[in-house]
Amino acid sequence: MELLLPPSPANSTPLTTLGFLERAATAYGDSPSVVYNNVSYNWSQTHRRCLQMASSLNSLGIQRGQVVSVVAPNLPSMYELQFAVPMSGAVLNNINTRLDAKTLSILLRHSESRLVFVDHESSSLVLEAISHFPTNTKVPILVLIDDENSSNNPSTSFEFLDHYEGILEDGDPKFKWVRPKSELDPMVLNYTSGTTSNPKGVVISHRGAFIATINTLIDWPINNQPVYLWTLPMFHANGWGLPWGTAAVGGTNICLRKIDASHIYRLIRQHGVTHMCGAPIVLNMLSNSAQLEPLDHPVQILTAGAPPPAPVLARTEAMGFVVSHGYGLTETGGIVVSCAWKKKWNELPLVERARLKSRQGVRSVAFTEADVVDAETGESVKRDGQTLGEVVLRGGCVMSGYLKDPEGTSRSLRENGWFYTGDVGVMHPDGYLEIKDRSKDVIISGGENISTPEVESVLYSHPAVNEAAVVAKPDEFWGETPCAFVSLKKINGLNGKPNEKEIIDYCRDRLPHYMVPKTVVFEEELPKTSTGKVQKYLLREFAKALSRVS
Repeated sequence: MELLLPPSPANSTPLTTLGFLERAATAYGDSPSVVYNNVSYNWSQTHRRCLQMASSLNSLGIQRGQVVSVVAPNLPSMYELQFAVPMSGAVLNNINTRLDAKTLSILLRHSESRLVFVDHESSSLVLEAISHFPTNTKVPILVLIDDENSSNNPSTSFEFLDHYEGILEDGDPKFKWVRPKSELDPMVLNYTSGTTSNPKGVVISHRGAFIATINTLIDWPINNQPVYLWTLPMFHANGWGLPWGTAAVGGTNICLRKIDASHIYRLIRQHGVTHMCGAPIVLNMLSNSAQLEPLDHPVQILTAGAPPPAPVLARTEAMGFVVSHGYGLTETGGIVVSCAWKKKWNELPLVERARLKSRQGVRSVAFTEADVVDAETGESVKRDGQTLGEVVLRGGCVMSGYLKDPEGTSRSLRENGWFYTGDVGVMHPDGYLEIKDRSKDVIISGGENISTPEVESVLYSHPAVNEAAVVAKPDEFWGETPCAFVSLKKINGLNGKPNEKEIIDYCRDRLPHYMVPKTVVFEEELPKTSTGKVQKYLLREFAKALSRVS
């Protein structure tokens, strides 16, 4: 009996997250969709506005597969464009608002962007980026995004075609949005770490975005009609799929332009926020806020991007946040490994719970496989929580590849069927994965591998330490030694600020001696990306300069 039957159009329609918006307009049409200060929309209005913008993009000559970029913070327009751009058939390219003009210029040219939506606060940055285009190079159309909450927006300069609302108003609210011909068609283009000479443009398909989004909805989990606060930039891996995910469950998106602890607490109370995301630095900021007050209701917060120090997790949960921890990369479109929580762990002391939760965990439900392998043999490492290896992944939301970079694609997407992440980790006896470092961040001192997150976790446990990062400092004898960069809390009542010796002694009491920082540098604030990750490459350069002086 032949059970393998050929597909038909009825059972093989391409997977895409764009249909979530249509469903939200039907199921939750009169429920709030997007709120920003005094501006609010319901799901029927958001659906209509996205169709209008998609229609207008087509009218401006944007064709299927062409790139449309967005340089904006978490505003209602930014949210709408996560749907409207791909609904026009174009490929969405969200760009980090904190890039410098030269880098931005390179990305716009590399992506061959046809149109750029520009927040008014980034207008001078984008115009400077365009000025770096070579002569006779076609420049993209520019559309200015006003602040929806301000009545004093500037008039459009001649470089901009029009304002966002002006473009939107010209669109057809009955527009038939452009469905993908194949679920493997590109949907988004996100740039991740690379060099200016070799940008890393990650291409995610409609299928990849769909699986990544469903992954998060199931694995976090998110119930119907949550109130989601946008503390995670949407330009960071498309907000881990949650612009589309909140539509799937009819949630309310609370937008905010800038991250500020007091403002976040105010919005949580005002709107009854139930869910939010952020890098560990956001957890640290919330747990060290001067307006520290326990929450009047639990708030689910999903963190990823770097291993969160256990002391930060403990302080955050003591405030009333329920922290979930996951792991993903731009190349996976969102979270693909999560620390699946066991009820029996709730009986453990707070510090032990925080230690367990700081592990990245197991593969998420819609992902295929995650492992830690030996760099030379490719075999799985021992499940002992100690043997280091490279984290490898495979599943339906892994990127299609790097744009215009077949060599980089083949280095990451190997013929053996795995995506090699460049992250170093261990596998614990219970099958839970723990990231120890980026391969480039591991310190090798006298032949010993030093995991910088372990050292940073001890530093974070010091009562005076606000932020900590550890990098390698070149050393003639040891090869490399740990160099700690620390910012201190501004809290009254501390008995003087600790000096370098006191920090080193504190670590020596809690770490193997080869892991103890040999140098401590005090800074007012550590350099960070817009998503809250410490810019360790800058600290490494500073550490190298210190070694040349000493």
